[in-house]
Amino acid sequence: MPALHLSRFSSLRAFGHRDFVHVWSGALVSNIGTWMETLALGVFVTTVTGRAEATGTIAALTYLPAVVLSPVGGALADRFDRRAYLAVGTLVQALLAAVLTVLAFTGRLSVPAVAVISFLNGCTNTLVNPAFSALINQVVPPEDLHSAVSLNSAQYNLGRIIGPSLAAVVLATGGAPWALLVNTLSFLAVLVALWRVQPQGRVGAQGREELWPGICRGARVARGDAGLFLLMMSTLVISALVAPFIGLVPVFAIRVFNQGAAATSLLVAAQGVGAVCAAVMLGPLVERLGRRRLLEGCLLLIGPVAALYWLAPTLHLAALAIVGLGALYMASLTGLNTSIQLRVPRELQARISSLYSMMLGVGYAVGVWLQGSLADRVGVRFITVTCAVLFLALGLTLRLLRPRAFEATEAPSDFFRSGTSNPSVHLDGPGEF
Repeated sequence: MPALHLSRFSSLRAFGHRDFVHVWSGALVSNIGTWMETLALGVFVTTVTGRAEATGTIAALTYLPAVVLSPVGGALADRFDRRAYLAVGTLVQALLAAVLTVLAFTGRLSVPAVAVISFLNGCTNTLVNPAFSALINQVVPPEDLHSAVSLNSAQYNLGRIIGPSLAAVVLATGGAPWALLVNTLSFLAVLVALWRVQPQGRVGAQGREELWPGICRGARVARGDAGLFLLMMSTLVISALVAPFIGLVPVFAIRVFNQGAAATSLLVAAQGVGAVCAAVMLGPLVERLGRRRLLEGCLLLIGPVAALYWLAPTLHLAALAIVGLGALYMASLTGLNTSIQLRVPRELQARISSLYSMMLGVGYAVGVWLQGSLADRVGVRFITVTCAVLFLALGLTLRLLRPRAFEATEAPSDFFRSGTSNPSVHLDGPGEF
């Protein structure tokens, strides 16, 4: 698809790059399968246990490894050929999905088994995701990075639309084993896509850097740069207070509206619709408002919209509200991720991306488990609305006390301006805390 034909559609410019199209399409097929598995397992755990805490715990286990392994994944992704590294990780993911499938077909699927495999999946995803983000950064030029990040979020959320819809049909006709089988086979699409992408090789001289010094340098850069630190903390807070709406969808559908897989599928798909719409609109909105102003607006709006979703009196109103919530959530994370990636050179992007993933994973794991646990004690609506209001209060407080705080995220990082005189952050040698 020639880039010329896409020049007027800023949100779609990344589709003008052949390798990005391969990565995007392979990831889409895999994510459709992943969302089929996610919905099937969410319904299974909620139905078997009848507790929001159990559903939240399973969701948290997928993200808990990010606490420790995200920096390791980022450093490894900067040391090896990212295409080969991703291929190995994909094979491990396919093997774990196959184990779930066999357990389901043999009638041995249990909540403890789901918990263990979810944790192992989380470990693998944590190690692989920084390489995937960095690969996207390599296959598009910097001016098309926002388009690439938006379209990557769009494919993830297209999977969120298509996967649960297919899962609802498969669960009604064949049951959970067949949904899990589709997910296992979907990883073949990623392997084919990686085979078709041009070899990227190692990035710069970083392949020679030892693992621990590489991790330390990425952490030092994120801690020492004011803009990066603010973006990381924003990611942590939104993932802890707002993002748990994703993992608690089965609880909302089953416990609040007294419905099952079909209602869960509706809500998950509605969120995906909102996210895809946001991906299409982000390019023109960034050009009109600027990346910083758009990000600030989304962060201020997402709290009230999350509260409206949790307070919805009917399933259909909840589905309408989660369209808006999905759009704002996708726009917020895209803005945060893009701003983070544009502040660092390519040889550090995987490590900084891994720290972003760590903030997202830690916040989500703690948030979804804690909100799920409290929901069993004080009610689903009460705890989730309280968290949404708290997020809004924090955003307004930052806006009042530091009205120009996010301006630091627009300028190039002081660490990497040409002619920097800080010897501790040179890119040609290892650093330490």
